[in-house]
Amino acid sequence: MASENTRRMGLSLRRHLLVGILVPVVLFVLVDTISLYQQALAAVNVAYDRTLLASAKAIGELLDVEGVDGKARIQARIPYTALEPFEVDNRTRMVYRVADARGRWVDGVQDLPAWTGKLPDQGPYAALVDFYDDEFRGDAVRVAVLLQPVSSQRGLSMATVQVAETLELRRTLARQILIDTLQRQAILISVIFVVVLVVVQRVTRPVRRLSEQLAQRAEDDLTPIEASDLPLEIRPLTDATNQVMVRLQHLLDNQKRFVRDAAHQLRTPLAVLKVQVQSALRGDLPAQDALKEVRATVDRATALANQMLSLAKVEQLRQQQDFFVVDWAEVVRSVALDLSPLIVQQDLDLEVKCEPCNVLGHDWMLRELVRNLLHNAIHHGPSHAPLQISVGPAGGSAQLVIRDSGPGIPDTLRMRLFQPFSAGNAQHGTGLGLTIVGEIVTALGGTIQMVNRYEKGLVVGMDAVVTLAGHDTNKDDAKH
Repeated sequence: MASENTRRMGLSLRRHLLVGILVPVVLFVLVDTISLYQQALAAVNVAYDRTLLASAKAIGELLDVEGVDGKARIQARIPYTALEPFEVDNRTRMVYRVADARGRWVDGVQDLPAWTGKLPDQGPYAALVDFYDDEFRGDAVRVAVLLQPVSSQRGLSMATVQVAETLELRRTLARQILIDTLQRQAILISVIFVVVLVVVQRVTRPVRRLSEQLAQRAEDDLTPIEASDLPLEIRPLTDATNQVMVRLQHLLDNQKRFVRDAAHQLRTPLAVLKVQVQSALRGDLPAQDALKEVRATVDRATALANQMLSLAKVEQLRQQQDFFVVDWAEVVRSVALDLSPLIVQQDLDLEVKCEPCNVLGHDWMLRELVRNLLHNAIHHGPSHAPLQISVGPAGGSAQLVIRDSGPGIPDTLRMRLFQPFSAGNAQHGTGLGLTIVGEIVTALGGTIQMVNRYEKGLVVGMDAVVTLAGHDTNKDDAKH
C-alpha cells in the first residue's frame, strides 16, 4: 500500500502532461492508421476489380451463339493471349470459365467453382456483374462474374463469364500500403513526442526551479514566493501559498514576541519576590508587612501572567475564526455587573445605556475587550466622578463608548498606546490591557479610538470608542 502511494505521489507534472497529451494523440493516430489502411485497401480492391471486369468483358466480346432460348448453343474461341493484357506480373494467375444460361460449361477451366450468388441490387457498375472471394485449387482467389448477353445473326442467349485472379499481388500491395502508412504515422508520432517533450520541459522549467529554491530555503524563511515567471495556471497556488506563509510568519512572530515578553516581564516580579522573601527571612521588616509586600508582588505577577495568556488566546481565536452572532449589549451588562464592586469602591457615578446590537465575534473576546476598557476607565477615573457606558447600533455598525473622567492620554504615549508594556509601570497595571484590546478589535475587523475630551482647553476625560460591523439576524433568517 505504501509503495502504491509513493508511486502515485511520484507521478510528476511533466509525466501527467506527456501522458495526457501523447496517449490521446497515439490512440487517434492508431485509429486513423486503421482507417487509412482500410480506405487504401478498398481503393486497391476497386482498381483490381475493374481489371477483372475488363477481362470478363473482353472474354464476353469473343463469344458467339447459334439458336434461341433452350436451343441456343454458345461457342467460344478465346485464345489464352486474351488475358495477357490484364495480368500484371508473373506472380498473379488468372483463369476463366464460361457457362451458358443453363449453367453448362462452355469454355475455360471446368473446376472453377460455378457462381451460385445473385447480382447486387444496386452495384457500382452498369453491367450485370458481381464480385466475390472464393478458393481455386487451394489458393484464395477474387472472382468477377459477368452476365453477358450474346447475340448474332444466328441466335440470342445469355452467358455467364467468370474470371478469377489469385491474391498474391493484392496482398503484397496491401502489406506495402500498411508498412508505408505505419512508417509515416510513426514519424508523425515521433515528431509530436519531441515537440510535446520540448514544450513541456520549457513550461515546467519555472516550476522545477521554484521547487529547487523552496528545497534550499532555511526552515525559518517564510518570505513570499516570487511567481513572475510561473505559468498563469500556477499563480493561484503560489498566491495561496504566500498567504499561508504570511499567516505562519504572523503566528511565529506572535509566538516569539510572547516568549520574549514572558521571559522579560516575569523576570522582574520574580526577582522582586526573591528579594522580598530574603528580606523577610533576615527580619528587615515585620512579618505582616513582609507578607503584604509578597502578596502584592504575587498579585502583579499573576495579573501579568493572566494577561499574557489572554493575549496568546486572542491570537489563537483569530487563527481559528470560530465566530458566531453575539448580543454585545448583553456582554456589556454582564461585564459591568462583574466589575460593580470596583465601581462601588471608587465611588463612581455609573450610567449604563444598552441597546440590543448583534455582532459577529466570540463571547470571550468581547468580554475581554469590554473588561479591559472598563477596568482602565475605573482605574484612571477620580472618585465621585461620572462613568458612562453606552452600546448600540450606529449607522449599520455596532458601537461601544466608555466615557471616563480621568487625565486622558499624553501625546507622548499616543503613538505607542497599543504596544505591549507601553502604558504599564511598576505600581499600576501591566501595560497589556490596551494591547489586548487592540488585538481583539483587529481580529474582529473593527476600529478603536481613544479621544481626550476638552473643556476650556483642559482635559476633562477620555472617550474609548469601539466600532464593530453589525450583524442583522433578520437578513439571515430571510436568506434561509
